[in-house]
Amino acid sequence: MTHPQVVRVYSTYQDPDYECPWQSVAPRGSTGSGVIVGQKRILTGAHVVANATFVQVQKQDDPGKLPARVVAISHDCDLALLEVDDPAFTRGIAPARIGELPRLREAVQVVGYPIGGEEVSITEGVVSRIEVQRYEHSQRHLLAVTVDAAINEGNSGGPVFARGKVVGIAFQALPDAENIGEMVPAPILERFLAGVQKGKDPQVPGIGISTQPLENQALRAHLGMKPAHSGVLITAVQFGSSAWGQLQVGDVLTELDGLRIADNGTVRYRGRYRCQFDAVIGDHHCGDVVPAKVLRKGALVTVRMTMQPMAWLVPRTEFDRRPMWFLYGGLVFQRLTAEFLRIWGEHWWDKAPKELLHLYYSGLRKPEQREIVVLAQVLADAVNVGYEPFANDVVSTVNGEHPVDMQDFVRRMDAARGEVVLKLSSGATVLLDAAAAKAAMPRIMKQYHVPGDRSADLVVAPAVAAVAKRVRSRR
Repeated sequence: MTHPQVVRVYSTYQDPDYECPWQSVAPRGSTGSGVIVGQKRILTGAHVVANATFVQVQKQDDPGKLPARVVAISHDCDLALLEVDDPAFTRGIAPARIGELPRLREAVQVVGYPIGGEEVSITEGVVSRIEVQRYEHSQRHLLAVTVDAAINEGNSGGPVFARGKVVGIAFQALPDAENIGEMVPAPILERFLAGVQKGKDPQVPGIGISTQPLENQALRAHLGMKPAHSGVLITAVQFGSSAWGQLQVGDVLTELDGLRIADNGTVRYRGRYRCQFDAVIGDHHCGDVVPAKVLRKGALVTVRMTMQPMAWLVPRTEFDRRPMWFLYGGLVFQRLTAEFLRIWGEHWWDKAPKELLHLYYSGLRKPEQREIVVLAQVLADAVNVGYEPFANDVVSTVNGEHPVDMQDFVRRMDAARGEVVLKLSSGATVLLDAAAAKAAMPRIMKQYHVPGDRSADLVVAPAVAAVAKRVRSRR
């Protein structure tokens, strides 16, 4: 048997329906691959078991399947650790060992269960690139290794071997390219598994800054940079991120975690590879302290950042949780997230409204604006006639006040009396009579089969809860 540690992973999953956020789409099934890394433990890809309701694993040459559960998952770096209850599943199989970051042109073997067959498949290739890439599952930019070996559906989550050790986990194929795929590299695998062992947060932290290169001599001179200086200019800092309160707009970031940053934003990672400085963050856990040096108003300053989860104005990963939504007078409100944007289909980045895409790509999270609230749809009723065209518009103000986030927005709507005036980013005005809107709610919920007026993660104001209780009692 070749590579007996490699197993097939069966996942039944149920995704939320962001068009009707109070319900889910029909359950579906998929298969992927994984590798035994310890007693009863299997390493696979997060996308293989995302939103899973039931997971099974199967060894080579064994027709039986055993239930497995997700014990740790990091959607940021697309990794998940599964566990089976029966110790016999891994008995007699030596766990795969994690190797080192492979070298360019080194031969590798991608092992897994691609579609089109039942037996384990081995595809050979070589390492062609080692650099920061965008992970499709999380939209994060992290270190990845490109190999010229096919990674097909079903291969995902499976190991990539070199010199008898696992040097990566296959996670995505490059679009519009033949027999080229990417793998999560060994350093990130080590970070993930070590973090699980120590009980650390499996998320990959983020610095939370936007930068621009400093290759223009006039700009360098304006910033007071000397010939010996190099780095990137910080153009934005996200509220709640690792950099908040430590780095400032206008700083020149010259060094991160002891590595000098070049004017094009790259570092010499592990002494061998020229990568974007983001690669450094993949080695750390949330809570780690990472030093950095900046040139601030002509003086070099050392700062120490405590690593935090990535803070976006528009969240990138919303797997394994239900959508946050609120219903008021037939108007359905949601947070703007990457998953919400996916309702526009496979090419959502071309089809979604341009304003929403601009907020996704360039929106800045601030203390006074931490989330974007969207009027997602209008459930037509006499109380909201004329407002149907304003679906998918951003809520700017509620009775003249800017909502900080979805929770704040809901609190304001619950507390509103008399006229409720919503200003939308398009300039449109939505005005409802609060009493009439609340009186219409039982009718609207019954007509459209909506189980309540908000998702479970939104706090219900005491007065609203009392009204809802009276409505239920009358039923």
